Amino acid sequence: MVRRLLAPLLLLLVLVAGTPPATAETAPPAPSEDPFYTPPDTLTGAPGELIRQRPVEVYAEPLRALPAPVRAWQLLYRSTSATGEPNAVTGTLLVPPTPWTDGARPLVSYAVGTHGLGDRCAPSYRLRTGTENEIALISQALLRGWAVVVTDYEGLGTPGTHTYATGQSEGRAVLDAARAAARVPAAGLDPAGPVGLFGYSQGGQAAAFAGELQPSYAPDVPLTGVAAGGVPADLGDVARFNDGGPFLGLVLGAAAGLASAYPDVPFADILNDRGRATVERIEDACVAELAAAAPFARLSDFVTVPDPLADPRWQARLAENRAGERAPGAPVYLYHGTLDELIPYYVGKELRSRYCGLGTTVRWQPVPLAGHVTGVAAGGPGAMNWLGKRFAGEPVRGACS
Repeated sequence: MVRRLLAPLLLLLVLVAGTPPATAETAPPAPSEDPFYTPPDTLTGAPGELIRQRPVEVYAEPLRALPAPVRAWQLLYRSTSATGEPNAVTGTLLVPPTPWTDGARPLVSYAVGTHGLGDRCAPSYRLRTGTENEIALISQALLRGWAVVVTDYEGLGTPGTHTYATGQSEGRAVLDAARAAARVPAAGLDPAGPVGLFGYSQGGQAAAFAGELQPSYAPDVPLTGVAAGGVPADLGDVARFNDGGPFLGLVLGAAAGLASAYPDVPFADILNDRGRATVERIEDACVAELAAAAPFARLSDFVTVPDPLADPRWQARLAENRAGERAPGAPVYLYHGTLDELIPYYVGKELRSRYCGLGTTVRWQPVPLAGHVTGVAAGGPGAMNWLGKRFAGEPVRGACS
């Protein structure tokens, strides 16, 4: 009952936050029309290497009357796909204009929540058009004097379908964004300076995976803390929880994203006519359209098999993207709304238990009576404060016992 009552409120908030208003005639070209987003045919170099960069102006509101008072660069950098292949990812580096006098300036590699699958949904584009709905949390980090790099993830802006909900790809993109940011000469960042990870929802998945992958994939990134909220830690559980609910469109989007990341999973060939039409629509959708794409439908309504998630190929790839299977390389702050109607609270609690079982230092923070959207509004500032303590070198308090 609570889930059904909260659903219309969540959808309203998603629609308000996720629908870009009209922009001025001077708005930048969409990613599909901007050559910056197209990588070279051959990718060389190590993960995190800059392919190209350019200074840009970013805006906090759609009227674009005044640019935000930060120095900003758009980046195209080398990263790695979920299957280990080199890829190119875009992102945005933001640096406050005020000097940082206490050692190396901290860097937050910020992982956004669900923006959608269409290239026009990319945060790098929305920051330039004043339509980025996570600007308030990003600004909290900037106001503290920290630099922030925001990845677009694989296939969001750049060619190809965004590998939405694929933690293995997202985590690498988050870590390589931090590497690339330190390679922008004019930004003045120290590659040895402290790095923190922050993300909620899809961004929580990305931050968690970045933390888990850091020891093996990016040991050169000086990670000090991982702040992740509303984490869809077990995609199979999240999919079954939402089957028949108001936001099945997000599950279909995740299936499209995982199928893009892993060509071996059956997807396009098991869609029925309704499934093909819906997937074609959501592959160019931003978050509001994605969330509203299939209200109260069931996954079985879109496919020709009884239970696609039971296929061993899907099971294997879902297991690869289950958070909590490896110990992160830094302490973790986890928070989750107790009434989350999209990613159930128990999924967050089980992630905490898995991390604790691996010996990770975990700070667990339930957000009482909070749903999914209100969870980040209420819990995000505390997560940012926790990162500040890690940057300051304060002792870490765990909460596993």
